[in-house]
Amino acid sequence: MCYSAQVWEDYHKFMRAFGADISIQDYVRLYVRRSNGEKIKIPKGMDAAFANPKTEDEKLVLEMIQEFDSKRTTQLEQDLFKLKTRLAEAERKLQKKQTDSALKERDIASSKIAKTLAWLADLRRSDLKPKDSRIFPLSYASVMAWEQGKRVVKPMRYQCRPQGKPAFYDTKYPGTYNARRDNLEKFWHREFGYTHGIIAVNAFYENVEKEIDDENKNIVLEFKPEPQQEMWVACLWSHWQVKGEQDLWSFAAITDEPPPEIAAAGHDRCIIPIKAENIDTWLNPDPKNLAAMYAILDDRERPYYEHRMAA
Repeated sequence: MCYSAQVWEDYHKFMRAFGADISIQDYVRLYVRRSNGEKIKIPKGMDAAFANPKTEDEKLVLEMIQEFDSKRTTQLEQDLFKLKTRLAEAERKLQKKQTDSALKERDIASSKIAKTLAWLADLRRSDLKPKDSRIFPLSYASVMAWEQGKRVVKPMRYQCRPQGKPAFYDTKYPGTYNARRDNLEKFWHREFGYTHGIIAVNAFYENVEKEIDDENKNIVLEFKPEPQQEMWVACLWSHWQVKGEQDLWSFAAITDEPPPEIAAAGHDRCIIPIKAENIDTWLNPDPKNLAAMYAILDDRERPYYEHRMAA
């Protein structure tokens, strides 16, 4: 399962590489929803695409980002003040008498202060880091799809909720951020052959179990293609619509059996990077010719994946 990946969040990259159009109104609607209080996870890398707006819609998005960041900063500063007060109280108690409860309180406050300071630093910095374009389930990514005879880039949530399924599928089936190849004509039959997408990935992350110091421990490994390159990863997407509910655009990455080096590292699935010459055919599928879609998945790029412990 590809539980996390480092992707292109900046839609300008798709525009330059593929001549794709941007579905700007979908980005506007997404940011409006977040501004209205919905808990929507948008990576900093997507925000950064609007740093130098050229259109009125882009300016509107930038204003919403700035307002959101300002409110978030204020809230974190208030939290930090409360935590520092909590820490001071714990240290005051420890000066009088060392107790387990006071020690625990000091450690909890210190840990939360460190996290809050890190979040504030991330909000305030303008330079981008690789982690700013890393997606996790339920966060948003820029996805290239096919609409009205052309390539279009729009924001979609990483964890697909197929049209026709109830909203509680998000929690009942939390693994729907990946679509297994051997399940494409079963669970994913409404999407496979109909709504295909592409995300640009340059690294992905997997949880694996390793024996460390005679104990089985869960660790996160980062996998990168060698030589380093962008991978055009095959996805399925759905436009979920229910009367009285917010529309949801969401997607899942297709996964298959892993190459030997990933299996040797301890993981049993891998995303599928398709070849650039097959992108348009993939994005514009014929549901009556699924064999052609399977052929594209078979005729994939096959880089060697180096791996290391994720930071």
